[in-house]
Amino acid sequence: MTLLDTLIGIAGRDNVLTGADAAPYLTDWRKRYTGSALAVVRSNSTDDLARVVRACVAARTPMLPQGGNTGLVGGSTPDAGGRTVVISLQRMNRIRALDSFNGTVTVEAGCVLARLHEVAREHGRLFPLSLAAEGSATIGGNLSTNAGGTQVLRYGNARDLALGLEVVLPSGEVWNGLRGLRKDNTGYDLKQLFIGAEGTLGVITAATLKLYPLPRAQMTAFAALPSLDAAVRLLEIAKACAGAGLTGFEVMSAACIRRAVDELPRLRMPLPTTAPWFVLLELSDHESEAHATALLESTLSPALDAQTVLDAVVARSLAEADGMWQLREGIPEAHAKAGGNVKHDIALPVSAIAEFVATTDAVLVARFPWIAPAVFGHLGDGNLHYNMGTKTGTPIAVAFEHEAEINRIVLDAVHARGGSISAEHGVGQLKRDSLPRYKPAIELELMGAIKRTLDPLGLMNPGKVL
Repeated sequence: MTLLDTLIGIAGRDNVLTGADAAPYLTDWRKRYTGSALAVVRSNSTDDLARVVRACVAARTPMLPQGGNTGLVGGSTPDAGGRTVVISLQRMNRIRALDSFNGTVTVEAGCVLARLHEVAREHGRLFPLSLAAEGSATIGGNLSTNAGGTQVLRYGNARDLALGLEVVLPSGEVWNGLRGLRKDNTGYDLKQLFIGAEGTLGVITAATLKLYPLPRAQMTAFAALPSLDAAVRLLEIAKACAGAGLTGFEVMSAACIRRAVDELPRLRMPLPTTAPWFVLLELSDHESEAHATALLESTLSPALDAQTVLDAVVARSLAEADGMWQLREGIPEAHAKAGGNVKHDIALPVSAIAEFVATTDAVLVARFPWIAPAVFGHLGDGNLHYNMGTKTGTPIAVAFEHEAEINRIVLDAVHARGGSISAEHGVGQLKRDSLPRYKPAIELELMGAIKRTLDPLGLMNPGKVL
């Protein structure tokens, strides 16, 4: 009996895809990577998935876990060898339990993030992880890449929201660590090994996650600023005035905004695009709308007086607030529609961001006169999407032809300032070869030792991260 026959016996013929049926699972969201696979297996349960893993181990066949396939670094795309079995978790999408008093929810890895938001709201609770791809990104993928999003400033990354995991190990054994405890000091915190590991150490099949009370009020404002340094100053003012109530602080260059509005007619700009920088800030309040309004006024008024903010508009309704967030979240879609750009998902100390952008922009423009920086991101937690497009008249293909040199300039500058070359997108295959240049050798050795211990045959998502 062949491996394909065994997989059909486990998952059913309709859930083992080959040929043209498998094609949608073999190309990444950016259409940068396309691979080949022996088959795509759509698992319906943890037990079935464990049987699939054991069958692949017996046949010495590589495996690749995949959620919504919305990744940006090629982490869930197979290689071109055609031997890999892609394990899709999209059908494992059930919400197993919700405990309002404990503030937890247990969901399967294929649950779409937006669906979890809906269920949490139905129970008067908030699951705060929020990102542009939430309509298709899955919880398993969010955890495997330690996704960040727009509310990290208040609630942390996916790592901070996970209390327990269920994982199918590379041996085919199942570790059930679905505990809804805030405190558990009984040894190593094993779940942290799998969060951010991009499926290289096992397959996350379910998770117990934190829920929070819904805020009584949310206030959203859109502000125009004279410089990126002014945005950093406004962040400090907002932190001082709102404290933990500051749940979102997004920065966008005018170039990003103009591209988004030009490419996506549904978007509306709340302010003229004459300022060089814009900030979207959100306050969540557990007292009242009046209290939230007062906090926002105490943030914006001194900033306007000091010309730290040139102009600002406050959303007067949920629809207006949603429109502001759509403008921010539409930036990646707009850039993809325009042909893409050379992307960098970097993390820096907030204090270093303004100087980094000014200096690195100057170096890049001097070297490539046609380059057009497009910068946006989560300023509140130091995460920038520092992307490089081209000026009008220069095809975007020119930027991709020089991608290696652009990357070296940008990532060397990030490293020199104590930053990280990947803040929330992961390493995948896009940044795998850059990791040894920027990661201390001892860290790589420790990572390799963990990989060899858990996956001695090297079958779990090979060629990614390490």
